[in-house]
Amino acid sequence: MKINQSFRVLVASVLGGAFGFAMGSAQAQDVSAGKQVFTQCAACHSIDGSNGAGPSLQGVFGRKVGSFPGFRFSRAMKGNGKTWDDKMLEAYLAEPQKEVPGNVMPFSGIPDAKQRADLIAYLKTLK
Repeated sequence: MKINQSFRVLVASVLGGAFGFAMGSAQAQDVSAGKQVFTQCAACHSIDGSNGAGPSLQGVFGRKVGSFPGFRFSRAMKGNGKTWDDKMLEAYLAEPQKEVPGNVMPFSGIPDAKQRADLIAYLKTLK
């Protein structure tokens, strides 16, 4: 028996709403997977409020770019004027130099969208 396209779309919409995702969109964010992705960041960034080669990422979500106390940010980061939110983190983690030209973080980005989404979910937990 053939199921028509309209019915498939209806079922996908209902199931998508019930499970928190829409067909064709990114998968649900996974905080545990994001913690694993963070291991790429841990050499330079702490989560406990202490600065290292990079600023601590404790409380990064919702914070003004280039503003963590005690860290010496590049002019590019200090002058950015944006706030770390979903959109900014997604763009920065994908292509740091494109999003904030002139930043000095020696990291080319995370090409995988699912890993970026998971990492952002994890960063949101670091209050």
